Amino acid sequence: MDFEKLSAARYSLRKFSQAPIEPEKLALVLEAGRNAPTAHNNQPQRIFVLQSPEALEKADACTGAHFHPPVILVVAYDPAVSWHREGDGKDHGEIDAAIAATQMMLQAADLGLGTTYVGMFDPEKLKAAFPELAGLGITALLPIGYPAEGAHPSRLHADRKPLEELVRYF
Repeated sequence: MDFEKLSAARYSLRKFSQAPIEPEKLALVLEAGRNAPTAHNNQPQRIFVLQSPEALEKADACTGAHFHPPVILVVAYDPAVSWHREGDGKDHGEIDAAIAATQMMLQAADLGLGTTYVGMFDPEKLKAAFPELAGLGITALLPIGYPAEGAHPSRLHADRKPLEELVRYF
């Protein structure tokens, strides 16, 4: 699929099939996150693959978004590694992790998989459930899998503001 069609067709999937994701497809999605551009190429993104029933159940208890996918990617960043802007010290780790999540979402769509970017979660509960997340900033949960029968974009998916409202030329 060409990028213009891919970016227009990709939508937030909220109804997942329980069909497993092929390991080679999951590897391509993870590689897209690894290849994401990061500030100063510090590569602070950290990706945790939750796929066991126990891990998925623990993650589900930490969010209000219950989509029951076969895999959830926890997208985080290490603030000890991320670039901090000179002058004001702004940490770019969350930006880098969001870019990695975006690349993984687009790669997933290109492979026929669906995702949704979930920001509605309790980071402290996640860290308690998964001690490996200690010291990291958690940016998003990324449920991923095949669309279930009848899955479709939300009614708001195609609502886009006109380009003239979003872009200014100087």
